Amino acid sequence: MTPPRSVRIQVYGIVQGVGFRYFTQQEASRLGLCGRATNLSDGSVEVLAQGDAQAVEKLIYWLKTGPRTASVDYIEITELAAGAVNSSSFRAY
Repeated sequence: MTPPRSVRIQVYGIVQGVGFRYFTQQEASRLGLCGRATNLSDGSVEVLAQGDAQAVEKLIYWLKTGPRTASVDYIEITELAAGAVNSSSFRAY
C-alpha cells in the first residue's frame, strides 16, 4: 500500500451550478477518500482530498474533466502535509 497523500485542488471553468461538488463527492467517496469540495467566490471549486496516493491520483485525473455537466478549463494542485485534511469522509459544502 502506498503512503497517504493530501492535496488541495482548485478547479476552474464552468464548475458551479452544474452539480460539480455533488459528483466530486460521489467520485471521491467511491475512491475511499476523505475531504471536501467547496464553491469559492471566484467561481472555482476547491477540493481537499486525502487518502491512498493512487486513489488521490485517480481523483485528480477525474477532476481534469469532471462530470458531463461541467466544463473544466484547468486545475491547480497544491501538495499538503500528511494528515492536513481533518475529515473521516468526503463532503460537498
